[in-house]
Amino acid sequence: MNSIIYRITGLMFLAVAITVFLLIYLANAQMTDLFQEYVTIQQMEVHHSIMTHMSPDFQEQTGMMGISEQNFLTSVHQSLIWVGIAILIVGLAASYALARSITTPLRKLSAAALEIERGNFAQKVPINSKDEVGSLALIFNRMAETLDSNNKLRQQFLANVAHELRTPLAVIQGHLEGMIDGIIEPTPKKLSSLHEEAVRLSRLIKDLKDLSLAEVRQLSLEVRDVNVNHTLEKTVYMLKPLADEKKITVKQNLMVGLPAITADADRISQIFYNLITNAIRYTSVGGCVTVSTELIQYAEQDWIKIGVADNGPGINEKDLPFIFDHFYRGDKSRDRKSGGSGLGLAIVKQLTEIHGGKVQVESVMGKGSLFCVLLPAKLMKKP
Repeated sequence: MNSIIYRITGLMFLAVAITVFLLIYLANAQMTDLFQEYVTIQQMEVHHSIMTHMSPDFQEQTGMMGISEQNFLTSVHQSLIWVGIAILIVGLAASYALARSITTPLRKLSAAALEIERGNFAQKVPINSKDEVGSLALIFNRMAETLDSNNKLRQQFLANVAHELRTPLAVIQGHLEGMIDGIIEPTPKKLSSLHEEAVRLSRLIKDLKDLSLAEVRQLSLEVRDVNVNHTLEKTVYMLKPLADEKKITVKQNLMVGLPAITADADRISQIFYNLITNAIRYTSVGGCVTVSTELIQYAEQDWIKIGVADNGPGINEKDLPFIFDHFYRGDKSRDRKSGGSGLGLAIVKQLTEIHGGKVQVESVMGKGSLFCVLLPAKLMKKP
């Protein structure tokens, strides 16, 4: 009796039963009194002229119903009782049907939730109504789709992590085993190559750690006033050798008198480093990368807009929705050395959002790409 279907049916049937019993009781009581009054009035009108000459026994019988009147009342009472029973039966059936219309979708939701608990995330329940239960089913289906998508992303993420870690480890292990067996001579050049692989592996592990902490908003931040233009200039200067190697010109269009932002300077520098490195990497030899800043108004708030544009090959339109995903590379032919680990833009997105900002991308095939970072501005304190 703990099922909601029995409780709804019982409550509705109880309400119908009480209503029917009250109606029958009141109808019977009123009908008896009114019919008794009617019979009395009729007898008084018919025998009014002779009532004064009647005997006392006859006067006592005046106003009493005869057999035909009593039979009529009895038949009416029985009819009311049968009508009441019919209403109770119909009410019980209607109550049960209404309860089932509510509980059947809930049972399906419960069964689907149980499957999700077991790890089967590809669950959907039919939506047969537009009421609260239908709305709950719609929300449940969306939740199931999100869980299924997140589960697939998690599995893909773990597979990508295993692949990215296995490659440098295999290189280091193979060379070290060759040196131990005397097959490979441990020259300074080869040792330097192994050191580069170890540094790359260490950087990958650090990026994975920062990304995982940023996604759950557990990344520690040392917040202070940050001059965006100054930070960009330092980043561009640090990456100048990388740009010079490909004869790429890095232009700076920085707005003068730009307000400060309240942020972690190292994390903001990491955002700029990843964006500019990515632009240089995908720009052809002799190309151009433009770094710009400006103050804009958006949603009744001041924002600093940082743009990093290149004139590289651009990003395919079908790749744009996934460009900030973990380990995603639009050009599948690029290896880890030429195309990076695939975590740079994912880190940019997470670090930007953890600072309350937004990141956007625009790209045209054959003309280049523009990455924009919007960070909430804070007015400089007056001296």
